[in-house]
Amino acid sequence: MIVGVYLQPKSKVIYCDTAEIKVELNDYIVLGTEHGADLAKVVIAEAQQAKHPPKRLAKIMRLAQPEDLQKAEQNHHKESEALNRCKEFVSELDLAMKPLVAHYNLDGKHLTIYFSAQTRIDFRELVRKLSQRLKTRVELRQVSPRDEARLIGGLGKCGRLLCCQNFLTEFSPVSIKIAKEQGLSLNPMKISGVCGRLLCCLSYESKQYAAMKEKMPRVNQEVSTPFGEGKVVSTNPLKETVTIKLSDQTVRELSLDEIT
Repeated sequence: MIVGVYLQPKSKVIYCDTAEIKVELNDYIVLGTEHGADLAKVVIAEAQQAKHPPKRLAKIMRLAQPEDLQKAEQNHHKESEALNRCKEFVSELDLAMKPLVAHYNLDGKHLTIYFSAQTRIDFRELVRKLSQRLKTRVELRQVSPRDEARLIGGLGKCGRLLCCQNFLTEFSPVSIKIAKEQGLSLNPMKISGVCGRLLCCLSYESKQYAAMKEKMPRVNQEVSTPFGEGKVVSTNPLKETVTIKLSDQTVRELSLDEIT
């Protein structure tokens, strides 16, 4: 059985072979990684939900035990200190980067620090200083703007938790064409999220809009209505209505089944 998990903190989904270990959604498991054992949370409980599961799968070692959760909690306190040290060294070295989240693996022997930056950064000196101060192996990992929003979290334009922080397990491609199909304003300030990229939610109804647009007449197309001939001024796919300018210059909003 294949399941998808998040390492802590939230990262991209990692697909795992359960090795006959029975797991359920939201279970915590101990995962074998290249840096040793680590704690992870099951977010996809069935392989059928995985869009593109890789051929090479990680291995689940066991269900998390109370002592594993306790170690993870202890590491959480160390992670705050490590992130603060990283920020201090970044300031000292005058590096154009923003440390976001620090994460120790389960045994505390490997530290990963996620950061964002506009350009490539030479952080070798930073890694050396951190390794000496924290007495552990340190890895720095640059993330994309979307992943930065997922790691930090926050509220979207709708006033709810960011989708990437709340329930999205994978990012779907979002293009400006999707916004055009939905008749939205193309002002970047209105259709972009806190990450500066197009809102993920634009893609949620794109298939429905595309299907409805095939049924809708085109703008300026001549149509017949119970009130006479007219031209299409605009369409509303969600309401399944069409606004018509009749030959007598009056404007009416009619349902799709009222026009031919």
